[in-house]
Amino acid sequence: MRASRLFIAGTAVALGLALLASTAVAQTAAPTRDDIVSKLNHFEEAAEVDFPALKQQVMERAKARIKNDPGPVNRPPIAPDLAKLPAFNAQIQFDADTPIIQPTSYQTVGRIADALVHSSLLPYTFLIVGHVESNSKTRETNAILSQRRADAIRDVLVNTFKISTKRLHPIGLGEEQFLDRAKPTSTVNGQLQILTYAKVPEDAPAHPAAASAPAAKKPAKKR
Repeated sequence: MRASRLFIAGTAVALGLALLASTAVAQTAAPTRDDIVSKLNHFEEAAEVDFPALKQQVMERAKARIKNDPGPVNRPPIAPDLAKLPAFNAQIQFDADTPIIQPTSYQTVGRIADALVHSSLLPYTFLIVGHVESNSKTRETNAILSQRRADAIRDVLVNTFKISTKRLHPIGLGEEQFLDRAKPTSTVNGQLQILTYAKVPEDAPAHPAAASAPAAKKPAKKR
């Protein structure tokens, strides 16, 4: 009887562990291409972003030693207009304190690439926004790391999946724009964002042939 009870208890524990494992797999499963497209194809209006100026502002604020800093919970976002853009938040795993993408996230990056060449998203450019949760590192260190990670994702999309570099703008915001301000140390704040930014600029029209300068005639060769 006792052995039977132990068997039943062991079976219950095994089933419980299997259920937890299957739940964890479901939570970490890569999103589908259509999941990403559905998040990004609601573009209405481009945000005004001066990328060189924003990068400088991120670094200046991250370096600042402000006596009256409100702290991570109350720190205002540095680029609030980005919150108005269609966004897909990706759980990309990197090696600790590096921009090296872990193999477990390759599939997610591939799905992002598939989404960006979908017919409904081809007319647009995108921001690749890096974030880092509040941790023991300095804000300056995290700002630099977030930029390097955004750059790494851009490089993979361009070099491996042949997405036009003109359609991708990487920017690292570090701790200066938390995705969950109420929980600065949450891993949610380490997610990487893909934002639909603007329409792809149209190429300037070619000059008509009639307007082009006539080609200079080569002098006749002397015999």
